[in-house]
Amino acid sequence: MLSFVKVRRAALLSAAILPAMVAFPAHGQTATPPAQTPSTEAVVAGEEPVMQDEIVVTGVRASLQSSTNAKRNSVAFGDSIFAEDIGKLPATNLAETLNRIPGVRLNRDITGEGTQVSIRGLGPSFSKVLLNGAQFAVASDGGTQGSGGGNREVDLDFFPSELFTRLDVSKSSTASMLEGGIAGTVNLRNARAFDKPGTHLTVVAQGNWTETNGKVGPRGAIVGSHTFGDKLGILIGVAGVSQPTRVDGYDTLGFSDGNLACGEGCNVSPPEGNGFSYANLVPANVGRGLVAGQPYDITQTSGLSLSQISKALIPRLGRPVYTSGTRERISAVGAIEFYPSDALQFNLDGIYAKSKRDYLRSNMNWQVRNSGPGTTPQSTGGMVPFDISVDENNVVTSGTFANASFFSENSLFRQDTEFWNVNPSATWKPSETLTIQLSGNYGKSSFFREQPTYAFQTAPNSGVVVEYDNTGGGTQPLITPNVDLGDPNLGWQWYRVNVQNVRRNTETRGAHLDFTWGDDALNVKFGAAYDEAERRVRAYDNTNAFQQSVCGTNCAGLTGTVPTSAIPQYLGRQGFDNFGHLASSPFGFTSFIIPNIDALNAATNYEQFRDTAPETRGSVTGGSTGDVYETVYGGYVEVNGQGELFGRPINANAGFRYVWTDQRVLGPSQVGNTIVDIEANSDYEEVLPSFNVSYDVMDNLKLRFAASKGLTRPEAGQILPGITFSDPAAQIANAGNPNLAPYISDNLDFGGEFYTGGIGYVGVALFQKSIEGFTVTQQQQTPFGDLNIPFASLQATQANALTDRARAAGVAVEQVAITVNRPVNLQSLRIRGVEGTWVQPLDFLVDGLGFSANGTYITQSSDSGLVAPGVPEFQYNLQGFFESGGASISLNYVWQDGVIAANGPQNNIPVPLRADARGQMDLSAGYTLPFMDNAFRLTLDVLNITNEPIRTTFGYDNATYNVFFPGRQVLAGIRANF
Repeated sequence: MLSFVKVRRAALLSAAILPAMVAFPAHGQTATPPAQTPSTEAVVAGEEPVMQDEIVVTGVRASLQSSTNAKRNSVAFGDSIFAEDIGKLPATNLAETLNRIPGVRLNRDITGEGTQVSIRGLGPSFSKVLLNGAQFAVASDGGTQGSGGGNREVDLDFFPSELFTRLDVSKSSTASMLEGGIAGTVNLRNARAFDKPGTHLTVVAQGNWTETNGKVGPRGAIVGSHTFGDKLGILIGVAGVSQPTRVDGYDTLGFSDGNLACGEGCNVSPPEGNGFSYANLVPANVGRGLVAGQPYDITQTSGLSLSQISKALIPRLGRPVYTSGTRERISAVGAIEFYPSDALQFNLDGIYAKSKRDYLRSNMNWQVRNSGPGTTPQSTGGMVPFDISVDENNVVTSGTFANASFFSENSLFRQDTEFWNVNPSATWKPSETLTIQLSGNYGKSSFFREQPTYAFQTAPNSGVVVEYDNTGGGTQPLITPNVDLGDPNLGWQWYRVNVQNVRRNTETRGAHLDFTWGDDALNVKFGAAYDEAERRVRAYDNTNAFQQSVCGTNCAGLTGTVPTSAIPQYLGRQGFDNFGHLASSPFGFTSFIIPNIDALNAATNYEQFRDTAPETRGSVTGGSTGDVYETVYGGYVEVNGQGELFGRPINANAGFRYVWTDQRVLGPSQVGNTIVDIEANSDYEEVLPSFNVSYDVMDNLKLRFAASKGLTRPEAGQILPGITFSDPAAQIANAGNPNLAPYISDNLDFGGEFYTGGIGYVGVALFQKSIEGFTVTQQQQTPFGDLNIPFASLQATQANALTDRARAAGVAVEQVAITVNRPVNLQSLRIRGVEGTWVQPLDFLVDGLGFSANGTYITQSSDSGLVAPGVPEFQYNLQGFFESGGASISLNYVWQDGVIAANGPQNNIPVPLRADARGQMDLSAGYTLPFMDNAFRLTLDVLNITNEPIRTTFGYDNATYNVFFPGRQVLAGIRANF
C-alpha cells in the first residue's frame, strides 16, 4: 500500500496535529499516518482527515482490501483512487480513471475517449474540479466535435494519468470545502517525490492501435524523482501521446416537417419544423409523367393526406460523416517539497500541458434544410415526395424524394490548447494545538481553432433522386441517391465557403488562509479564501469577403479564384472505400467526394483571410461569445469531534461557509458594422451550512448521515448578454441572460456498510438534492428586425434562407419571425437516488478470484416537467478479477441507461434529444517479468471490446440524430520502474 509519509513525516505531524490540520493536499499538506488515508473531504476542502474510501492500485485485490479497510473509518460520503506507484493510475486519462467510482458517469467524445465526468445525476458543470485543492480552468473545446468549452466543465482527457497519484471525489460537502459543486467535488493531485522516497525513475511506453484506421500511435511517460534525506524532494515528469484517429458516423441537424399549408381541418398551421418546403410546381427532370413548371397534387404523389405530409418528419441534413486526423498532447509536471523543520513544510507544484488536434470532418449532406422554392443558387425548387410511409409518431419510414440535392461540406479543424498552473503552499505548526496553512494558485489556458470550410452542391434540378429507407431497425437510415456522389465530374457547384476562428482564454488565481486549533477529540477550523476566474470566448469570421474572392456573389461560381469550372481538379474520393466498416447496419452510400483542402487554401489565399478575420458574434462557436469575470470571497467555521454514543464510536463535523460573488460579463453586440461590448454586473451572497456524522452501530455495521446546502454558479455561456444568431437555417437565435441566479441545492445523504470479513462488504447510500433556480429555456417569436442584427452581417446561407422565407410569406425580411431561446430561473428540480456496492472474494472457488459491483438508480421530478439532461435512471459497473503471482487480469463492464441529452423543443418540434443506453467492456491485463528485481511489467488493455457505437436520437428510437463508431482500441507496452 502506498504510504504518503514515512517515519520522519509521521513524526512531523503527530497524532495530536493530524486531526487539527487543514488538509489541502494541493497546498502542500499530504502527511498522513502510514496505515491510513485522509478522507475525501479533508483532501479536497481542508477539513479533519477522517478516514475515507480508497482504492490503492497495487493489484485489484489489494486495492479492494484498502478500500474496505478505509471505508470502515470514513465519516462522510466520497471515494478516492490512489496509485500504488508513480505512473500507475489505471486508464488512459483522468476521466477514464474516475469512471470506476460509484455514481460517476463518463461523457465520451466521438472517438470513444472519456472527456468529462458527471456525479450523481448532474452534468459536468455541476461538479467542482480542483487541481491540487485549488480551482482551475482549461480553455479546451470539448473534444473532436469542437462544440464545448464555454462553461464550467473541465475536459479531463487533457491530463494523462501517468503524472497523477491521487484522485478524490467528494459527494457530500463540508464548510471548509470550496463551494461550486452541487453534484460533487473532484480533486486531482499530481505526483510528488515523497510519494516514494529515494531515487526513482519510471518509464512507460505503449503503442495504441485503433480499429477504425488500423494504425498505431505511440504514448509514453517518464517520471524521475529524488529525495534528499527527509528535507527536500524533487519530482519531474513528462507524458505524451500522438494518435492517428478516424471515426465514421452518421449525423443530422435534427428533423423537420414540411413547410406546407394543408388547409382547413389539418391543424398544422403554422408548421412545426418549418425547416424546408416541398415544391409548389414541378421542377425540371422529375419524370414520372409530371410536367415541369406545372402544379401537382402532393397527396397523390406522396400517398398521404395533407395533414400527414405536413407533419412527416425527415432529417434536416441526413449525412454520413468522415472524421480523420491526429491528436497530440505533451504534458509535464514538476513538484518540490521542502521541510526545513518538523513544524514547517513548503510545497511548489507546477503543471504544463499542450494539445494539438488536426481533424478533417467531411459530410455528404442530403439537403433538406433550406430546400424549397427560392431565387438563390442554393435553392433547389423543392423536392417532390413519392410513396411516403410514416409511423405513429409521423417519422418517415420509407419514401422516394425527387429533385433532391446533396452538398459536400468539408471543414478542417486545427485546434491548439495550452495550459499551465502553479500551486505554492506552506504549512506551519507553531504549537501542538495550532496549524496554519497558506496557499496560492495561478493558472492560464489558451485555445485557438481555425476552421476553413469548403462546400460543393450537386446541380439544382439535375434529376437527383433519394430512396429513403428507415424500416430496417438499424443504427441509421439508408439514404440512397441515384447518382455517384464520389464522382468528381458529377457537375459539382459551389455551395458556400467559410473562414471562421475561435479564441478562448481562461485565467484563475487565488489565495487561501486556514487555521486549525484543537486535538483529536475536538478541533475548530476557520479560514478565508479569495478566488478569481476569467473566461474569454471570442469568434472571428471573414466568410463573406472570402466567399466573394473565391466564388463570387452568393457563390455562383462564375467569378473568383476558383470558378465552378475549376472545381473538379480539387476533388477526389481519397480513401472512402471502407467507410462505415464498423457499423452494425449498412449506409445507403459509402463513397463520396472530398476536396484537397491544402490545395484550395493555397489557391484561394486562405491564410490572409484567416489572419484578417474581424470579430463576429458567435456563429463559429456553437454558443455565446463574450467575457465572464468572477471574484469570490469566502470564509468558514467548522467544528470536528469524535467520541462515543451508547458505548459506540461516533465522528461528526458541522459548520457553515459564507461566500460572496462579484460577477461582470461582457457580451458583443453589433451596432452598424461595429462590434460593441455590452456590460452587465451583478453580485450575490450565500451562507452554506453542512453537517456530517458516522456511527458504528456494531463492529461490522456503520451508518452515515450528511446534510448540506450547496451552490453552483450559472453556466458561463448562458449569462453572456446579447443574441447569438448562429443557425445557418436562419430560424433560431439564442439570447443570454446575465441576471441568472446561482443554483441552490439542499442535500441529504444517508447510508452505511455491512462488513462480511476480508475485502467483502455490502454498502448502500441514499441521496436527495432539491435544487432551486434550475434553468429552463423559454421561446419567443421575434421579428428579425428586432434582433439588432444587420442583414449585411449575415452569412450567405442565412441571408438566402431569410430571403426565401420572406418571399414565401409575402413579407419584408425584417418581419420574418425568428425563434429566440432565452434561459430563465424557473425550475425546482428534485433528484433522488440510491447507490449500492458489493465487493466479494471468490477464493472458495479459485484462489485469487473475485468481483466488485456497484450501481446507481436515480429519479427526477420538477415543477416544469423538464429534467436535468444527461442523467441516467440506472447505471452500473461490474468488475471481475483474477490475480496469481505476477499475473493479473481484470474485466470491467460499465453500463448506463439512456438519457435525455437535451430537453425539447428541438427545431421547434416538441421532442428532446435522447442518448441511447450504452455498455462498454474493457480488459486490463499485466505480467511482471521475474528478473531485475521485478522492474519490468508487460501491460495490455483492450477497450470497447464489443464495438459499441455512441448514438443519439431525435425523440424517437427510429429517428437517429447521430451515431458514431469509435471501434476497439488495444494498448500494449511495458512499464519499467528503477
